[in-house]
Amino acid sequence: MQKLNCLILEDERLAADVLKDYINDIPGLQLTAVCSDVFAATEALRTQHFDILFVDIHLPKVNGIDFVKSLKGNYHIIFTTAYHQYAVEGFNINATDYLLKPIEFSRFLEAVNRVFDRLKPTAIIENTNTPSERKVHFFNVDKKQVKVYMDDILFVESLKDYVRIHTADKKLTTKFQIGELEELLDKHLFLRVHKSFIINTQQITAFNAAEIEIGEVVIPIGRSYKEAVSDKLKNTSEFKK
Repeated sequence: MQKLNCLILEDERLAADVLKDYINDIPGLQLTAVCSDVFAATEALRTQHFDILFVDIHLPKVNGIDFVKSLKGNYHIIFTTAYHQYAVEGFNINATDYLLKPIEFSRFLEAVNRVFDRLKPTAIIENTNTPSERKVHFFNVDKKQVKVYMDDILFVESLKDYVRIHTADKKLTTKFQIGELEELLDKHLFLRVHKSFIINTQQITAFNAAEIEIGEVVIPIGRSYKEAVSDKLKNTSEFKK
């Protein structure tokens, strides 16, 4: 199970320690940063990937709500505060949950489970094919489920915890590790050629021992993949002489 990276933004040490302990007790969560002000949190968000932000509302200089309003990325926000009057404003900016201090573990777990529920499924595979028998996947992109015909995919590029799916007319970025997506793809059609690339073999326009071309894009063949790629291309009917 891939763990969700967590950031705690809290200026009270005891409150931060409670959240740390709770995060460490839940499988699927990983504490990546603890910040006492929005400036440290902004720097952390600039340099690292996070999934869940636990944000105190009463902070020095800039409050937590204004900080969250300034964010441009997509994060699951869980507010923590001793003041219930901010709950409505917190939910109005699409926070996942709002926890009142002192926070009980059971209430914390409920909030985290809301995040897990929102993340399932990250991809939906249709049980039925289209009339033309083309396989279809729906991928979670910017909080929408986007339909992709699998044979339209040219190649897939790894972005660490995300992948970018390239088709002839668009590029889609979705939360998947490339190995997880590889398991979903048709192994007769797709081929892992590098730790960071999966290609559609039907879209190859040229290749040699070191690289593969798909249109104008040149994709390297990884050293550890060379033998498998060579065998696949030699044994694929469209590449036989």
